[in-house]
Amino acid sequence: MTPRRPWQSLWEVLLCSGYPTQLALAGAARLAGLAPQSPDGTLSLTFVAVVSAADTVVLVGLILWLLHRRGESPGQVFLGHRRQGIEAGLGVLLAPAVLFLIWFTLWLVQVVAPALRTVPSNPFETLAASREGALVVLLLAIIAGGVREEIQRAFLLHRFREDLGGAGRGLLATSLAFGLGHVVQGWDAVVVTTLLGALWGALYFARASLTAGMVSHAVANAAQVIIAHVR
Repeated sequence: MTPRRPWQSLWEVLLCSGYPTQLALAGAARLAGLAPQSPDGTLSLTFVAVVSAADTVVLVGLILWLLHRRGESPGQVFLGHRRQGIEAGLGVLLAPAVLFLIWFTLWLVQVVAPALRTVPSNPFETLAASREGALVVLLLAIIAGGVREEIQRAFLLHRFREDLGGAGRGLLATSLAFGLGHVVQGWDAVVVTTLLGALWGALYFARASLTAGMVSHAVANAAQVIIAHVR
């Protein structure tokens, strides 16, 4: 049994929260001459793609290394003993419910607290307007969104469950952090993504596997990109 290491786990959670790696990589991209905005003031597709792709590689690699140095099995932490085909099928079946939750929550926020809509339009929808942009955003939505974020979530929740106060505290902390990480899309998006973080986190605990959450996340993200492109 792995000994409890709360201070080490806290450091690992902060390191893998997404904020340090993204800030460092965004700074490196700027030093390399990439601007975060295009001349027209919109987000730069190149900047977003480079930082997101690099963060996926760095963060997943970092998580695997941290598990390895403690002698923990990534397969056990991320997949458990479930049949992964069944878990993937469950994820596909859950994707429509995820999309409904997104649309219903956005509608409810607009009715109850319209001031939370602080961004007129989602900046990532603008990036998906062209065919090339839609393809890049689609890949990022699946890989940097569905895959990386669920690996990250499972790792953080695992650390909370083992060393940092249990599943409930981990679910609350990771869901809020996930929501605040989307503030560039508006405070209404923060509300939605906080709820989604809680849903996918609870699903990870319930299934002892990230596969259903990863698949539902990736499919829902892909559907939103496609809808934004054809709209």
